[in-house]
Amino acid sequence: MAEGARLRTSAEKIPEEQAQDSGSGSSGGGGVALKKEIGLVSACGIIVGNIIGSGIFVSPKGVLENAGSVGMALIVWIVTGVITAVGALCYAELGVTIPKSGGDYSYVKDIFGGLAGFLRLWIAVLVIYPTNQAVIALTFSNYVLQPLFPTCFAPESGLRLLAAVCLLLLTWVNCASVRWATRVQDIFTAGKLLALGLIIIMGIVQICKGEYFWLEPKNAFENFQEPDIGLIALAFLQGSFAYGGWNFLNYVTEELVNPYKNLPRAIFISIPLVTFVYVFANIAYVTAMSPQELLASNAVAVTFGEKLLGVMAWIMPISVALSTFGGVNGSLFTSSRLFFAGAREGHLPSVLAMIHIKRCTPIPALLFTCLSTLLMLVTSDMYTLINYVGFINYLFYGVTVAGQIVLRWKKPDIARPIKVSENDKENKRSLERFFSLAFLEAIVQIKHGSQVKKCIHILVIVHMKIQQKRIFNLNT
Repeated sequence: MAEGARLRTSAEKIPEEQAQDSGSGSSGGGGVALKKEIGLVSACGIIVGNIIGSGIFVSPKGVLENAGSVGMALIVWIVTGVITAVGALCYAELGVTIPKSGGDYSYVKDIFGGLAGFLRLWIAVLVIYPTNQAVIALTFSNYVLQPLFPTCFAPESGLRLLAAVCLLLLTWVNCASVRWATRVQDIFTAGKLLALGLIIIMGIVQICKGEYFWLEPKNAFENFQEPDIGLIALAFLQGSFAYGGWNFLNYVTEELVNPYKNLPRAIFISIPLVTFVYVFANIAYVTAMSPQELLASNAVAVTFGEKLLGVMAWIMPISVALSTFGGVNGSLFTSSRLFFAGAREGHLPSVLAMIHIKRCTPIPALLFTCLSTLLMLVTSDMYTLINYVGFINYLFYGVTVAGQIVLRWKKPDIARPIKVSENDKENKRSLERFFSLAFLEAIVQIKHGSQVKKCIHILVIVHMKIQQKRIFNLNT
């Protein structure tokens, strides 16, 4: 018990200077702390690996369906990438100004106070991360098992069992060693980039053969449905799902080697790379499939592989499975650090702030993350939960970017190794974009959702508008 108490106390009181040091991560006073073992390559792997999960292999259907034309769908992918880059740059400034693990939770807590941070943390703990991880794990199990059941759907019990095995295996890896976890992330990130590279290469071959009918301007913007601003907003949100995870590196800032340099470098490398891959993968899709064929597919990459790879079509479901396996690993790695940071601040049980003395991994936080996700696997309707909380992510992105503006106003002389813009008006525009995405999603839910959803989202819109006004008034 005495050893456990000492370990807990040392984890709770990691000095801030340590987060800035590029050394081993030892606190110097004999305390136990997270080690700095994440270099630039692994940092890029965390960002790319968390962004590229199942989204790019399945969400092109949702983007195209709501955008109404191939051309508009490609514009959505590009603009969503730009919005992601803007948000990532804002987070890069915050990450080197407040070099703590925990990401937007730590930033919101330090800038707006403990209550705001507490609310952000518990929404993530109870719903966002367990649900997202469960969905990714189920996607993994679906693509592994589906080839074994070519004439029917894979049994639900089998899907959930394999998803649980995936979660337990990766939790063990993350508990055993930070280095093992980052190596797994690096390997599977390389694998998913190779899979997408194969899609892009096949698309280039198709274009060289003259198969670019749907890329010609007169055909690309041929609407197959009436344009609707609400549906276009929904297309942006479908695209944003595929870009989700761009802020995850900020959750492990204290484990970055030289975070002042490697955090912004990793962002500058990873976000443009992902945007490039996403846009050209979608171009490749429409060289082999018409919009109608793409909309009829539940797994676009698999259908693409069946049309072009013949007997080698099995490569695509395996690639998707590997991609989602890496996605589960990255999400477990980063979300456990969020729970660790919350416990260290007293917003979660203190046991979650403990670190293994020899392995220097937050084992209690990892086990808690795994358990909460396993509980989600017994829930039959997780997608309804995602619909309810999907816009909350962008709401908190907006609040966090607002914190960047407020921090400049409160502490104009604080050291900022990087600064996104000297002009706060530009930052306000960035903030407006994030708030607008959340507003549009809520409006779409009001238009297309049930009566209960309408009531919930009307209340959310009113609350968000009040908070937006307060934030902007605070800085004027």
